[in-house]
Amino acid sequence: MRAWLAFMPAATLVGRELDRQLKEDTGLSHLQYEILIHLDEARQGAMRMTELAERLVNSKSGLTYQIGQMEKAGLVTRRQCEWSKSGVLAEITPEGRAMLERAAPGHVDKVREILIDVLTPEERRAIAEGLGRVRDRIIERNDGEACW
Repeated sequence: MRAWLAFMPAATLVGRELDRQLKEDTGLSHLQYEILIHLDEARQGAMRMTELAERLVNSKSGLTYQIGQMEKAGLVTRRQCEWSKSGVLAEITPEGRAMLERAAPGHVDKVREILIDVLTPEERRAIAEGLGRVRDRIIERNDGEACW
């Protein structure tokens, strides 16, 4: 019970703090920042929308909305998938990469301040291992897909 009562507000507060910091510094939401990270790390800077939604543990409709907002801001583009008529790719633009470069230092500093530096190395390992197993178990129970 202690773990649950500590986890719930901590997860919410960490999310709020990261979202607030990114909004103030760059105008991005935390989800938009994560989208840019995944696209930047993807082969050729592009990823199928379905795969991106799965990696972000986000609904397809929610991702479509976010990509639309980011497309208006010039951070990403959408295009038809070359190998699948029904697939749509999201692709990071040079402006998106520049935004990611501007956002990363402040975001990393905030993550360190509110999470990493508060915990001992042993606590960080235990949390990473434990929450990794929780994630994997949920995905396994949902036939390899995160549920939303």
